[in-house]
Amino acid sequence: MTSVLHHRTDGPADAPVIILRPSLGTSLAVWDAQVPALARRHRVIRYDLPGHGATPSGALGDTAPGAPLTGAPDAPAPGMADLAALVLDLADRLGVERFAYAGISLGGAIGAHLAVHHPERVTRLALVCSSARFGEPDGWRERAALVREKGTAAVAPAAHGRWFTPDFAGTHTAGRLVDDLLAADPEGYAACCDALAAYDLRDELARITAPTLVLAGRADPATPPAHARELADGIPDASLLELAGAAHLAPAERPEAVLSALLGHFGAPDSDDSRYAEGMAVRRAVLGDAHVDRAVARTTDFTADFQDYITRCAWGEIWTRPGLDRRTRSCLTLTALIAHGHQEELALHVRAAIRNGLTPEDIKEVLLHSAVYCGVPAANSAFATAQRVLAEDGTPLAL
Repeated sequence: MTSVLHHRTDGPADAPVIILRPSLGTSLAVWDAQVPALARRHRVIRYDLPGHGATPSGALGDTAPGAPLTGAPDAPAPGMADLAALVLDLADRLGVERFAYAGISLGGAIGAHLAVHHPERVTRLALVCSSARFGEPDGWRERAALVREKGTAAVAPAAHGRWFTPDFAGTHTAGRLVDDLLAADPEGYAACCDALAAYDLRDELARITAPTLVLAGRADPATPPAHARELADGIPDASLLELAGAAHLAPAERPEAVLSALLGHFGAPDSDDSRYAEGMAVRRAVLGDAHVDRAVARTTDFTADFQDYITRCAWGEIWTRPGLDRRTRSCLTLTALIAHGHQEELALHVRAAIRNGLTPEDIKEVLLHSAVYCGVPAANSAFATAQRVLAEDGTPLAL
């Protein structure tokens, strides 16, 4: 191996480690929705496959034009053991001896290989839309040959149907993930296809001793729920969860449901101290460090209990619940503040809404909706506040 995998680390340096692995064709961005919550109590390490994202294809070895990634033209193609070795190399470089692991599809296969062949390193395992065998080898070899000849653009048109349900395929998130596929290096992608062609762990599943969660998308055509059931039946004491309304990239399509399952498997807050720490992390993520720092600096003996209550209950219990995403919670918060005429808090949460992914157009729709149910005068004041805040922050306006 000649280069280190491109990776990103979030969360406390001394916390238990979770390694997140993306699927074939995607970058580490496929885990964006889950990382903030997981990183409150874990050190989350995610990385790009060879030839994907910012990891060069050469991460698997020196390459020659038209040759396998291992070097000589007659060298065997890289296999799952080589991809798993990259994980261990990264963990060693980061000083991580033991880790929990979650992977999507190919990423899950790498995790299962690690759990079988390096059980002393894997503490817990989550296999998301994955399989013990990904179909006939010839199909993967044909895809590898096609991509080597014509690039990943040759397989991108089919990705929408494999990765997403029809209702989700046209979203911005889906488009961004397909862009990752288009940007992948053909040789790195093809090498991963070669690894999938040779992969068959069906006879070794019983050797996995790490507590394992298997997640399946009920609408997944690439690794159907039957593949997940085979994993769960073969791995001792594994748990199985099938998600409705999800295809192959369930963490992108059903982010809150996947997050809830992972928190339950890897550990969720269980004390006032942990709820406070988690709440403070969410509070900073939503409202910004500058605002929270000012609030903390203004805390007195008289207000300390209230600040503790807000952080633990509002931010550590409500804003962290998996049932609604942060964009939805921002919409609800804006509406409630408009209804009660809390303009100062509204200004704060307009900024938070942008931070949570709402656009000015989204905020406009919330204000218009509020005009019907909260009254025109309340909405009129809200429009004035929102327009002022967005202008002050330099956000392009289409209000």
